[in-house]
Parts: sequence; C-alpha cells; structure tokens
Amino acid sequence: MADTQLVAPGRRPRTAPAAPPEDPAPAQWHRVLTLLAAISLFIGTRTVWTQAATHRPAVALVITACYASILVCGVLTVVVRRGRSLARVDLGVLLTAMTLTLCTWVMNHNGADEAVLTTQAARELVAGHPVYGQPWPWLFGPGIALTPTVDGGYDYTYGYPPLAPLLTAPFLGLGHAGTPATAVTTGALLVAAATLWRMLPVPWRSAATMVCLGFGFLPSYARLGYPAMLGLALLVPVVVRWPRIGRGGRLGAAGIARAACLGAACAAQQLPWFVTPFLLVGLYAVRRGELGARGAGLLLLRVLGIAAGTWLLINAYFIVHEPHTWFEGILLLITQGAVLHGQGLNIVSLLLTDGSDRLDWYGHASALLLVGLLAVFLLFVRRLGPAATVLPWCAFYLATRSQDGYYLLMTPLWLAAVVTAPAAEFTRAWQPRPGRLPSGRRRRPVLAAAGALLLAPALVSALIAATGTPPLRMRVTEVRHATPSKVSLLTVSVTNTGDRALTPHFMLTTGEGMGRYWSVLRGPVTLPAHGSAVYALRPPKGTFPVSRNNAKVRVRLRVFTGDPQTLSSIDVRHLLLRTPAR
Repeated sequence: MADTQLVAPGRRPRTAPAAPPEDPAPAQWHRVLTLLAAISLFIGTRTVWTQAATHRPAVALVITACYASILVCGVLTVVVRRGRSLARVDLGVLLTAMTLTLCTWVMNHNGADEAVLTTQAARELVAGHPVYGQPWPWLFGPGIALTPTVDGGYDYTYGYPPLAPLLTAPFLGLGHAGTPATAVTTGALLVAAATLWRMLPVPWRSAATMVCLGFGFLPSYARLGYPAMLGLALLVPVVVRWPRIGRGGRLGAAGIARAACLGAACAAQQLPWFVTPFLLVGLYAVRRGELGARGAGLLLLRVLGIAAGTWLLINAYFIVHEPHTWFEGILLLITQGAVLHGQGLNIVSLLLTDGSDRLDWYGHASALLLVGLLAVFLLFVRRLGPAATVLPWCAFYLATRSQDGYYLLMTPLWLAAVVTAPAAEFTRAWQPRPGRLPSGRRRRPVLAAAGALLLAPALVSALIAATGTPPLRMRVTEVRHATPSKVSLLTVSVTNTGDRALTPHFMLTTGEGMGRYWSVLRGPVTLPAHGSAVYALRPPKGTFPVSRNNAKVRVRLRVFTGDPQTLSSIDVRHLLLRTPAR
C-alpha cells in the first residue's frame, strides 16, 4: 500500500530551506596578492612617520595604527579560510593604504611646479582673469623646479587643459602654495584606487591597492599636484572591460557615462590624448567584427560625439574668452621646446656624446612611433588588443622629454586592461587584410614585414637624432673664482661648425639634471655660420659651487639653440678646479 501524505486544505506542504551557497576557500595566489599589497604599504611609511613624530604627533599616532593594521591584515591573509573573509581583508588593506596616503599628504602638501601653476590658474579663474598665456615667474621660488626651453627661456605659464583649475577653485581656502591643487589630485588618486578596486574581480582587488597606493610613486605624484591624476581617475571606468562598450550596438547608460568620462579625461591633462586613439581604434575593430562596418562606424560616432561634447563643455568658457591663448596653452607641452630630459633614448645625446645638431628628430621619431604603433595595433588587434593601454607610452621613449613619469602615471590602466580585457575579447575583432594578401604560411612573413615597415620611419628618425654631432666647438679660456670652490665668471671661445647661424644659450650642469641659464656678459647674440666668438658668462646666482671632495660629479657646459634645436657639451670640472684651494 503506497504511503500517503495528509495535507490540510488550503495549506502547502513544507519544504526544507535551501542551503546557503558554499563559500569556498580562496585560491593561494589570491592570498599571495593580498599579502604583497599589505607588504607594499611599508614602502616610505617610516619616513613620513619620522617626519610626523617631530611635527605632528597625532598624525604619527594614526600611522602607528596603520602599522598595526598592516600586521593584522598580514596575519589574517594567511589564516582566513573563506573567500568572503579574504575579501574583507582586501578591503582592510585598501582602507589602510588610503589612510596612509592621506597622512602623507597632511605632512607634504605644498606640491611642485604643477601644483603652484594649477592653484594660480584657479585663482585667476575665480578673479575673472585670463588663465592661459600668462607668465607667473614669481611662483618659481626655492624648491619649485623650472622647465628650461632650448631658446634660452623658461616655461612660466599654465600648460594643461582646464579641468584641474576648475576643480581646484572651490578648495582655494585650504592653504597657500600648491595645497589646493594637491588636495584635488590626491583625492582623485584615492577615487581612482577605490573605483578600480570596486570594478575588478574580487581576487584581483588587492592588485589595485598595490598599483595605485602601495608602491608610493603614484601618491608622490599626487602630492606634487600632477593633473594626470584627474585623467587617471576618469580613465579607470573607461578602460575596465572597454572591449564590451557598445556590445550589441547599444551604448546604454553605462556606455554613455564611459564616453563622457573619456572626454573629461582629455580635458584634464594631455596624457589621455595618447591612449584615446588606441581605445577608439580597438573598439571599432571589436564592434566591426560583431556589427559590421556600418554598425561599428555609427557606434564609434556616438562615442566620439559624447566624448567631444563633454570635452567642449569643460573647455567652453576658455574657448569663448581666450581662444588663441587657450589653444596654445593646451598644446604647450608638445610645442614648448623644452630641453632634453628623461630616461629614454635622448640620453645618447645628453650623457653619452657631446650633443647633436638634430634634436628635432627625437620629436619626429616620437610622433612617427605613435602613429606606427597605432597602425600596427589595428593590423594585429587580435594579438595586441590587450596592450591598448601600454603601447601608447612606448612613443615617449624616443621623445625629447622621456621622463619615467610618462610611463608610470597610467600604470593602473595596465592592470585594468590585463584583468578585464584579455585576449579572448578580441578573437573576432576585425583586422584589415588586403585581398591580394597571400594565404597560408606565406601570409605571416608579409604581415611581419608590413609591421616592420610601419615602425621603420620612427627608428630611422631616432637614429638620425642620436648620431648627430654638436654644431658648436668650445674651449674654456678663463675661469674666475669668488672663492676656491665657487666660480664667478667663465670665458669660452665658441666656433660654429655648421652652415646656419645659431643663437647659443649656456648653462652648467651636474649629472643629468638641468639648471638655469648663465648670463652672457660679452659675446654676440647670434653666431654666424663657420664664425667664432668669445663669450663671458656669469652664473645665474652670481657664483657656481664646485665640490672638490667628490671627483665623480660630472660638470658639463651645455649650449642649447632653439632654431634648429641643437645641443653642444663639454666636460669642464677639471678646468673649474684648476685654481688651487687656499
């Protein structure tokens, strides 16, 4: 007889409650990543703690609590058994890193040249005065670096897009110097770190903490007031899962917001200008593989329209009130003609040889490499798609100014792309292939040759720049000393070996850094082709110190000319110390 179950009329049978989903143990690599993020917070923390212990004990107490938090997070990372628990530890590491970043800003918030320029631009904006094309030499006091240009001058004007002054204006009451600007850029970095942390898959979140806040280099740039921090914060939501923008032919609210963020990023600083073409080209290739040429083109136009509209909205006031100086100002970093600086190929002319009469070719090489990399990126987008946020910065390696800040300021975008835009997103992307291209095994060598051909102009230009010869031949004829270790006057015989008249500008440097130009007391402004002259030079501060104790310090007399851009150098340390010490 079959079992029967009696159920009261109108009542449903009881069912056992569903068991909660099991929370598995975290992967070992997740533990390691969290632990590395916690360890990275030790970098530079002792220095700021020592500073705070002397001047602000309350801040030192907070940093001491952060030390305890790092230790606790380290222990919990190793011993927790569930993924959710480790995710909470990840959050603890992020909050600790943010606290340390704020403590360091409290102790060091005056900023550098970018900060004081941005703050001054905000003050002028609030007062209704022009922002662009206005020299502010009084801002560059002790501790504020100057950017010398090859024409013998310095860059005293604001040379960034206007979003940073607009956001800094409400914070002008925070303090003097560059404090308002550094508050904005430090806040932007914290927003970037939190946004990237939230948008990444849970196991990867500690990597966001480590890259944005843990190593210390990005917080240092934020404390210096670099507007690039604003661009970074706005690009993070754009780059995370960027190949999925417009999937199915629809942007949606999220896609519209990302396009607006892209336009705002380009209105914050010039570095986003270089990564934007790669993102747009890659997006077109991915969507064309899905929607066809017409659908992808229409989608790209919508993205461009929203981004351009946002950019124009932010720039509108300046376009109306100071169009000419605004246009020159936002292009200043590209057109200013700053002297050689950085860790790229330019060190050949700066440190390894005595100069070059073809410095312009470094700029040509950089521009050609950027265009060539963009073309190669499109040609091999299925392979190079994940590198869209890394490739643009390779162009700076050949530039006149190739400082490492141009590489590392956007490194969180590298992480965002490698985690959320893997190669699988590009498997069906469209790649341009001519109809007459060989098939089979013969296709690969042809494509490789095409890629090499696209990059060849940049490499040839770089070779032309690096193999140039100094156009000026120099000989020190007299050295005068105010004291045995301080030079007060330098007399130099100069011969122009080239076929063009040159206007020389002189400076003495130690190591790779640049100083201020020396005043010319005697000598012609322009040295004719194949002509010779004697120049009497005075240091910018009246005297130039020369250490007699460290014989390894390299002292070079450098001569820059602006048209054409050239550099001629000679070592003079042994000549400056020729006078015996008293």
